[in-house]
Amino acid sequence: MAGQFLHIYIADDDDDDCLLFGDVLLELEVHIKLTTVSHGVELMAALESIPDMANLPDLLFLDLNMPIKNGMECLLEIKQHPKLRHLPVIIYSTSAQKEAVDFAYKNGAALFFKKPDSFIKLKQVLKKVLAIRWNGSFSQPSREEFLIEA
Repeated sequence: MAGQFLHIYIADDDDDDCLLFGDVLLELEVHIKLTTVSHGVELMAALESIPDMANLPDLLFLDLNMPIKNGMECLLEIKQHPKLRHLPVIIYSTSAQKEAVDFAYKNGAALFFKKPDSFIKLKQVLKKVLAIRWNGSFSQPSREEFLIEA
């Protein structure tokens, strides 16, 4: 992964989770520009203010449970927006309830994972996610491979 440059957005209202993501990404030695937002309204405003598709983030990690506008609402908006619909959205949440995973899959999310309970497990998950080639050739995996486990 060394040598890659990724622009990653994280939408999560939990500051500690955002910091943990950043710490894990630093340890993975991925060259990144990390942008964090704390709720869905802020996320959509940030994404819509990007002037063209070439400047969109490479990946968006989207928490399902956020105030003001939740991750499910954002996913729907993103996948219906002409400029944003091809943005790879990775959903994560404190639980991996079947309904939430099914909703995310049906509505075009790239992957889903349950928030790991440790630095090591988050590192394992992010290593798997970042090993995927995201440069336009990615297609949604089968439902069985959609849920990433630590």
